[in-house]
Amino acid sequence: MNAQERLEIITSRIERARRRFGPPPDHVELIAVSKTFDAAAIRPFLDAGQRRFGENRVQEAQGKWPELKASYDGIELHLIGPLQTNKARDAVALFDVIQTVDRDKLAGVLKTEMERAGRRLPVFVQVNIGLEAQKAGIAPAETAAFVARCRNEHGLDVVGLMCIPPEGDPAGPYFAHLASLARDAGVEQLSMGMSGDFETAIAMGATHVRVGSALFGTRG
Repeated sequence: MNAQERLEIITSRIERARRRFGPPPDHVELIAVSKTFDAAAIRPFLDAGQRRFGENRVQEAQGKWPELKASYDGIELHLIGPLQTNKARDAVALFDVIQTVDRDKLAGVLKTEMERAGRRLPVFVQVNIGLEAQKAGIAPAETAAFVARCRNEHGLDVVGLMCIPPEGDPAGPYFAHLASLARDAGVEQLSMGMSGDFETAIAMGATHVRVGSALFGTRG
């Protein structure tokens, strides 16, 4: 299948899931996860009309997205991987949404870099929904307080929560937990669900799903 066909299949599955489970959400945004794929692999999806993309690493994204952004209007680039504070300036310059705010130090640095750049990017707080030692993210019990600090102390525009459930476990309960945390924290957007479980995420209220392999194929 070509990029247009793959994109149509995923978007139709998203819409069927949304209609089947009903609101919320009223609309689900597809973020095409293009990490490890080069500009040549991304262009067919841009040509097919996809405009939201996700990347894990700032340095990798710098190697392909400035040229793509210059060639296509309306691109919205999401950082969906861990962000080191020494990469915050580059991230603020290139990305349009940062989904992985997970500690006060990073929140403070992002505030400084956004003010320096004259940009106020929407951000998601990443929650370590399974309390896994190897994963980034704020602890679930600390989410509401951290969102409040990001807004009130750091002046960030926190629009939602993001999570990656533990691999091998049923994802539904983790997605439901994130939705509950979002209500408690007073945020409306939920970035959750990937190629293997995005329909379950939509059932639990996802507003953004991050789909990579189902669009681009298996990564090398």
